[in-house]
Amino acid sequence: MITHRVIWGFRSSTKCWQNRPFVKAALEASHIGARRWYSSPSRVGATGMEEILTRVVAPLPTYETREKSPPPPEANSLDFMHFYKSLDKEDRLGFLTKLSQDFGVDHKSVSELAVKLLDTQLRDLATISQVEDRLRYTLTPRYKQLLNHISRVEGGVKFLVDLRADVLEIISSKANESTHLKDLNSTLKSLLSEWFSVGLLRLERITWQSPCEILQKISQYEAVHPVRNWTDLKRRVGPYRRCYAFTHAAMPGEPLVVLHVALTEDISDNIQSIVREFATLDSEEDVNKINAAVFYSISSTQVGLQGVELGNYLIKRVVRELQSEFPHMVQFSSLSPIPGFSSWLQGVLSQYRKEGRGSDLLSEQEWKEVEQATDSTSGPQAVDALRKMIATSEWLRSERLFHVLEPVLMRLCAWYLFGEKRRGYALNPVANFHLQNGATMWRLNWHADTSPRGVANSCGIMVNYRYFLNETSKNSALYLQNKVIVASEQVLGLVSQFQKHSKL
Repeated sequence: MITHRVIWGFRSSTKCWQNRPFVKAALEASHIGARRWYSSPSRVGATGMEEILTRVVAPLPTYETREKSPPPPEANSLDFMHFYKSLDKEDRLGFLTKLSQDFGVDHKSVSELAVKLLDTQLRDLATISQVEDRLRYTLTPRYKQLLNHISRVEGGVKFLVDLRADVLEIISSKANESTHLKDLNSTLKSLLSEWFSVGLLRLERITWQSPCEILQKISQYEAVHPVRNWTDLKRRVGPYRRCYAFTHAAMPGEPLVVLHVALTEDISDNIQSIVREFATLDSEEDVNKINAAVFYSISSTQVGLQGVELGNYLIKRVVRELQSEFPHMVQFSSLSPIPGFSSWLQGVLSQYRKEGRGSDLLSEQEWKEVEQATDSTSGPQAVDALRKMIATSEWLRSERLFHVLEPVLMRLCAWYLFGEKRRGYALNPVANFHLQNGATMWRLNWHADTSPRGVANSCGIMVNYRYFLNETSKNSALYLQNKVIVASEQVLGLVSQFQKHSKL
């Protein structure tokens, strides 16, 4: 069903609203979809699921006939798609469970071939290779053929992307702990990684002249700094701004991953100057004022493509595109949010209070300032007061606390980004993304995002990850192979201050 926001979007754009046939068709399509959804049975029995799966999931051809077997009729793929779309959430769980369990790998045949492979180790290489090839083929899940055939019908690839999104939701919610479902997820991810390889993606620059459907989706998918209205969107694709997206021929009109870029004189240290205070809509760009490209938002639009590498390739393609347009440009940097910092900080404060080590986080003078500003006594009460002030963002209303907490929060944030790890890599997902790309952790910016979300997530701090193009390959290898984070003197200095105070 088309939401009020979409209708408002159409009405707010003369270009879109004049296209009445498009709007009428969209509304009619939404009503048809709604009738189909509500006319379908709310629950489907196991027998119905078994019947459709038995009919559409063809047996795996024998090894000898694997390349000679005719493809199943296209109707099988369409029937599977229509049946799945008619199911409610609970029935989809049962359906996917049955598909993955009953139509997966033939484990008995795999075991027999594994034994045979062991028995052939003393034979000639040709015999061993043939058994290995048979084993590889037998490890193919039976449903993989169906998935491949679905990808060839109209709308099939988008259907499979959405199907994987459902599988990921089931796995993350722990609604089903089945290993078979995890195998189905791995199979889907492997197929999608092939279909969405970078060589098959198209780089598109989004402008105000782009189709209104695309502009609406760019607005809808923006996950980092929400678009407020059509004027705001017009700014983000207008002068001194660039918006790029990867698209795929199998999903026309669907941006897969979107990158917003600000063209500036210097590397920006706050987001307000990019998405709030910037008001130029119709001015001509002055090339002499464009020295830096700041990547301030990157959003993946398809949950089902999680884990399929797209964002890092998009940044690299965009850098080449900008270098072609502005040959003199050498400064490339992100201006990134720091999701998770505030929640991590609350955990640290709670842990230090429990262990009676609150005095280790702040200097004696800093604690005195906190105690006076919060009217609390030293020790646990001061820690509790600080936790509450940060949780409610009340510290921003106190000029005294604002200045006292700046060095404290900056060094804690530096440690969170640089020192907190998961399996040796940066705990923060945004940091991990840019460091894998070979960026340098370059600068922490105080009071850089004053929006409610920015204050709640990271106490208003943002970070620049700088892309020194002649160093990105080396930095990426250092990080991925040796788990080394390349950082600037500012970041390392803040980390050193944290270590000094926290006695780690």
